[in-house]
Amino acid sequence: MLNRFARALFTRLFTPVARALLRLGVSPDVVTVVGTLGVCAGALIFYPTGHFVIGTLVISGFVFSDTLDGVMARLSGRPSKWGAFLDSSLDRVGDAAIFSGLILWYLGRGDDMLTGGLALACLVFGSLVSYVRAKAEGIGLKADVGIAERAERLVATLLATGLVGWFLPDVVLTVVLAVLAVASAVTVVQRLLYVRKQALAAGEVRARSRLVLPEAGQHEHDEPDEPAAPGAGSRPAPAESTSQDA
Repeated sequence: MLNRFARALFTRLFTPVARALLRLGVSPDVVTVVGTLGVCAGALIFYPTGHFVIGTLVISGFVFSDTLDGVMARLSGRPSKWGAFLDSSLDRVGDAAIFSGLILWYLGRGDDMLTGGLALACLVFGSLVSYVRAKAEGIGLKADVGIAERAERLVATLLATGLVGWFLPDVVLTVVLAVLAVASAVTVVQRLLYVRKQALAAGEVRARSRLVLPEAGQHEHDEPDEPAAPGAGSRPAPAESTSQDA
C-alpha cells in the first residue's frame, strides 16, 4: 500500500526533474546506478561508524532515484525489460548495504548482539521476500502478497535509524528491527502459500484438460447403436467399405 501511494506522490514531484535530465541526455540506467552507489556509500561509510543521522540523510537522498529512473523511462517512452531488471537487482544491493551497515556497527563498536542479529535477520528474510516473488514470476505465477513489502521495510528502518542517531535510545531500533524481521518472515510464508495455491490450481486445470472427450454426436454414456432389424426402414449396408471411420 505504502509503495503504491509513495510512487504516485513522488511521480508528480519528480516529473519536472526527470524531464530536465532527459533533455540533458542522461539515461535512466545512469540514474539507477548512481542512486545505488550513493545508498551503498551512505550505508557502508556512515552506519558502521555510528553516524546514523548523516548516513540516513545521504541514503534517503539517493533512495529517491528508485522512483526518478522509472519516471524518466516512462517519459522517454522507452521502458525496457533491461531497465526493470537492472533497477530490481540494484534495489537488492542497496537494501543489503543498509542492513550490513547496521550489522557492522552493532556487532562491532556498538556492542549489541541482539540488535545486530535482528538486522541480520531482516537482511536474510528481506532478500527471501524479493527472491520468492522473482522466482514465482519466473515460472509464470504471482507472489505480490504480504504484510511487509520493500517500501514499508525501508521507510521503517531509515526512520528508526535516523531518530536513534538523533535522540532516541537504541532499544527503539531494536524493537523496529524485531517487528520487521517477524513481518518479513510472515511475508515469505504468505508468498509461498500463495504460489502453492496457484500451482495446485494450475495442476488441476491441466489434469482436467487431459480427459478424453466423447466423439462428436455421441454422448459420454451412450451405448453403441444396435444393428437395425431387416425391413425396419434402414438402408442396406454396402457390400464393401473402402474407408475407415474417422
